[in-house]
Amino acid sequence: MKKLILLLALVIFACGFVWVNNKWVQTTEYTVASDKLPEAFEGTKIVQISDLHNATFGKNQSFLIKKVKAAKPDAIFLTGDLVDSNRYDLQESLTLVEALVKMSTVYFVIGNHEVATNEISQITEALEKRGVIVLMNETIEWEQDGDVIQIAGLNDPLLSNTLLEEDYIRQAIEEAELTDAFTLMLSHRPEVFNVYVEDAIDVVFSGHAHGGQIRIPGIGGVLAPGQGWFPEMTKGVFKKQGTQLVLSRGLGNSGFPLRVFNLPEIVVVTLEKE
Repeated sequence: MKKLILLLALVIFACGFVWVNNKWVQTTEYTVASDKLPEAFEGTKIVQISDLHNATFGKNQSFLIKKVKAAKPDAIFLTGDLVDSNRYDLQESLTLVEALVKMSTVYFVIGNHEVATNEISQITEALEKRGVIVLMNETIEWEQDGDVIQIAGLNDPLLSNTLLEEDYIRQAIEEAELTDAFTLMLSHRPEVFNVYVEDAIDVVFSGHAHGGQIRIPGIGGVLAPGQGWFPEMTKGVFKKQGTQLVLSRGLGNSGFPLRVFNLPEIVVVTLEKE
């Protein structure tokens, strides 16, 4: 009888552990400072949502929506893989989007899973119909109290059958026609950080790494797309020269079905004048 009780307790613990690791959304806050930031944007808050992969968090995404709303965002960045090509369900993701556009201006760039569905047009048209600004190697101005910064968005390199990943990103940045204004860039891939640095992008928002999927306490992530085993870039803010990269652990899963010691997260970035 004692063994049965112990086994039952272990099963309950294991189920609870898996649920928390894959359904308990964490809000991670960062401050990004730059002397280039116009004064009117001091204190601006951006919520980044990445790699949803059709995951659900409460009925009609209620838990996730509550987290975003609590952050009181001035803008919301969706940095790719809103859908999952292995279990494509656009409506599931649109449930979240329909709530987000009521809170703030929403910007979106495609990730590799949007490309892999072969339904890019369907996805982007559905988002634009709901008021989302879709950036495909494009730049748009954000004006506030007379000051202007720019928001740029890059397509995912999976779109190219001929160019290497870094070469594609270089070409995409050139196509986006950036000006000298302070730049916030949405680009799904963090592993080409050196290209963002070469092009002197001020702040880049990326995902794709899934936080390393399984995290070993004290060591870090185990495996990330585009980086392989024990990747260097899985979460946090990376700085080099004048470029800062904000890397979200994301929310959902794709190839491997579970997160371990790697809570789903939304990222809240506060901009500051340095």
